[in-house]
Amino acid sequence: MVKIAVYGKGGIGKSTTTSNLSAALAEAGYKVMQIGCDPKSDSTKCLMGGVKIPTVLDQIRDKGPTGVEIEDIVFEGFHGVLCVEAGGPTPGIGCAGRGIITAFDKLEELGAYDIYKPDIVLYDVLGDVVCGGFAMPIREGYADHVLVVTSGEMMALYAASNIVSAVHNFGKRGYAKLGGIILNSRNVENEVETVEKAAKEMGEKVLCVIPRDGAVQQAEDLGKTVIEALPDTDMAACYRNLAEKVLEVSSYELQLDRQCV
Repeated sequence: MVKIAVYGKGGIGKSTTTSNLSAALAEAGYKVMQIGCDPKSDSTKCLMGGVKIPTVLDQIRDKGPTGVEIEDIVFEGFHGVLCVEAGGPTPGIGCAGRGIITAFDKLEELGAYDIYKPDIVLYDVLGDVVCGGFAMPIREGYADHVLVVTSGEMMALYAASNIVSAVHNFGKRGYAKLGGIILNSRNVENEVETVEKAAKEMGEKVLCVIPRDGAVQQAEDLGKTVIEALPDTDMAACYRNLAEKVLEVSSYELQLDRQCV
């Protein structure tokens, strides 16, 4: 099982990128689980036909800590992608990062990974801040690799730099490694050059450039990923290319898994 955390500033298109990556990997024959780690709880929406699924924290609140079953929090979406939303605290009360920790603990307690046996787990993590529960996929060793989604905008690059710095710091302890930076284009002037220069300064590389394309909005208006709604478009091909790049990054762990079967 390969575990990949996808980080990026809120509103940068991280969930769209992650969902299309999940769909492309599933289409390629891999069993994929996507875990949304954002209080908005909309990471998996386009994998579920536009429907928001119940969150782990909501189910714990409704049914109590011992009343939650695995079927209450894991849902099957497009092409068999297993969808989970950690959820967030009651507005104004509690810590969203702490909610992620609670959700992860519940998945472990219920044996989700042993029951479903995914080949690839994608954590979709809010990256405006890298503290507490938001850093858990890195610092607790949940993820093997971290992908950082950014644009050429200043605040997105600032968040990306913070995330990369955190991964480098935790990497010294044998935790997750940087798999690369994904440029989700916003058509900012000289955007590719700006992000490539920033990546070089961070000591990293741009793994893939995703162009700005109306196909994304068309698909989301239908409550679907581009891979599902518009499979023959250039944009779908772009996400499949991203999936190939991610598989290259994860090839070592996937080979180990096959040897252990």
